[in-house]
Amino acid sequence: MRRPGREVTVAGSRKVTVSTDAHGHTAGWSETPAAPATTVTPDPTAAAFFDVDNTMMQGASIYWFARGLAARKYFTAGDLARFAWQQARFRLLATEHAGDMSQAKEAALAFVQGWRVDDMERLADEIFDELMAPRIWAGTRRLAQRHLDAGERVWLVSAAPVEIGRVIAARLGLTGAIGTVAEVVDGAYTGRLVGDLMHGPAKAEAVTQLAAVEGLDLARCAAYSDSANDLPMLGAVGRAVAVNPDPALLRQARERGWDVRDFRTGRRAVRIAVPSTAAAGLLAGAVTAGLALHRRRHREV
Repeated sequence: MRRPGREVTVAGSRKVTVSTDAHGHTAGWSETPAAPATTVTPDPTAAAFFDVDNTMMQGASIYWFARGLAARKYFTAGDLARFAWQQARFRLLATEHAGDMSQAKEAALAFVQGWRVDDMERLADEIFDELMAPRIWAGTRRLAQRHLDAGERVWLVSAAPVEIGRVIAARLGLTGAIGTVAEVVDGAYTGRLVGDLMHGPAKAEAVTQLAAVEGLDLARCAAYSDSANDLPMLGAVGRAVAVNPDPALLRQARERGWDVRDFRTGRRAVRIAVPSTAAAGLLAGAVTAGLALHRRRHREV
């Protein structure tokens, strides 16, 4: 089905809206199943956008997804440990440059190739219960609930595959998720992305496009993030909130008069800062290697 500036792709249980603006920027999002009817009066022009990694959840969602895959013998604990070190190194050395993101995009392509959409969502649903649910920040979840109680829509915004984001959003009772969209043919991922990795400026572009499609007034919207990488998204809305902010975002928040919410304490705050989004794409590379080994071993059996 096609509409001007809007394409809805359905594959199995997947329903992703893909939008391309006048500048050629492509974004994708997926809504969760309709929530039960409530007595709250909907506010049609206001919404809240929440980054996921270290904002809604302790650590990176793709990392916990990989942990779940490792537990299912898709790859080894050693593969996971090596990637965790890579993530820490990237965060500490601040080496997230254009070349690194290019590698991340290539890794993301390889990660999903050949997977069935239904399998991805089934595994994400299982792993959410096992590893993600206990790491949801209660404070951030309460912030999201306040928007829901005010009749506003609440969207997650993540570099993770949109299917993983949608599962998290559904389990939290949120509206849906904006995420990285992979091409699907006959219910399986082709290994090509639709648009770019949902990271940095791409998040702001996606939020702007969703607002245009859904009739949102960005001046009445709010955005929440832990990372200075999301400054474009935070600056695109009327109210920005730094949640568990990194040092660069904390400086910007103070300079701009933004609200700051920190749900971390002491040494625990340092520990949960890794793994982070800084090298989330590279985790896909580690997962990819594990999946390839897993498939090869099964062929040899």
